[in-house]
Amino acid sequence: MKVRKRILVAPLDWGIGHATRCIPIIKALIEHEFEVVIAADNRPLHLLTTEFPNLEVIRFCGYNIKYSTYMPMSLSMILQVPKILFGIRKEHKAIERIIKDYNIDGIISDNRFGLSTKKVPCVFVTHQLQIQTPILTNAIQNLNYQFINKFNTCWIMDDEKVNLAGELSKPRILPNNSVYIGPQSRFEYTEIEKKYDFLAIISGPEPQRTVLEKGLIKSLKDRKEKSLIVLGKPELKTEEQVGSLSIKSHLKANDLNKAIMQSKLIICRPGYSTIMDLSKLGKKVIFIPTPGQTEQEYLANYFLENNIAYSENQNKFKLELAIKESVKYKGINRLIDSKTNWDQLFSLF
Repeated sequence: MKVRKRILVAPLDWGIGHATRCIPIIKALIEHEFEVVIAADNRPLHLLTTEFPNLEVIRFCGYNIKYSTYMPMSLSMILQVPKILFGIRKEHKAIERIIKDYNIDGIISDNRFGLSTKKVPCVFVTHQLQIQTPILTNAIQNLNYQFINKFNTCWIMDDEKVNLAGELSKPRILPNNSVYIGPQSRFEYTEIEKKYDFLAIISGPEPQRTVLEKGLIKSLKDRKEKSLIVLGKPELKTEEQVGSLSIKSHLKANDLNKAIMQSKLIICRPGYSTIMDLSKLGKKVIFIPTPGQTEQEYLANYFLENNIAYSENQNKFKLELAIKESVKYKGINRLIDSKTNWDQLFSLF
């Protein structure tokens, strides 16, 4: 009987986007007869255990980053670099123990820098090779590559030709042993009758996630059109109806897939995992980037300048104006599935 190799999949815990885009990787691993062990904490852990209730789980703490309501996120992150570096060293020590205790044969790390090791093959998954920072850009970029180059390979979640992430995924110089694996989505395209005029998907780190939640509920609750808000809280199981507005704490991947296809217009953060999902389904969208998160601000502007999607800053957002402006944009085209060569990628293990 063939012994199945045990692969640890560990997403970063900043929001739930890193966890959602691990779903197609986990499914591919299972299809290729690997035994998957999930290492996560907080909302990513809740999300992945909801999607894969039978998989082995290790509670693996994140970097415990705090986000300010008032300070720009980019500045807040730079001030917390010492804490992040400490967290990276801590998880690097932890992974050596986990490999031994859990008989791990390989590691897939979605943006967790400390999970490189010489003991087993290890993969770093990302789309953001070009870091967007207002200051210390070269120093942070060099530090980014120093960590990535410690892994056996870097899987870039984009297509060289389609280039969903713009310059984020196409820097002048690539990390060592990097390969474009194509956009990855947990969703499938299906033709389905429309049910909602608006679907708002709430995501991202606190406290801005809750600020967006409250603002969109206030904007949508008195409208006549039928709307749905998904709060991005997989740890809760709540539903509420306010007039024509339905509010749900979380939807599993299949249910969210269906809700998006049932909706005429999507309102959400321009997180890259969300963008990959929308590109799989081909949707009209309004983007509201997380304030001060330079990556989302870049992506929102990238899609705005290319006449694909309207976007507006959170503190200036007015739903009625955004709806009118969104008509002028063509929406995200549905990408023809690019077949990821999982056989080749998994041969590392």
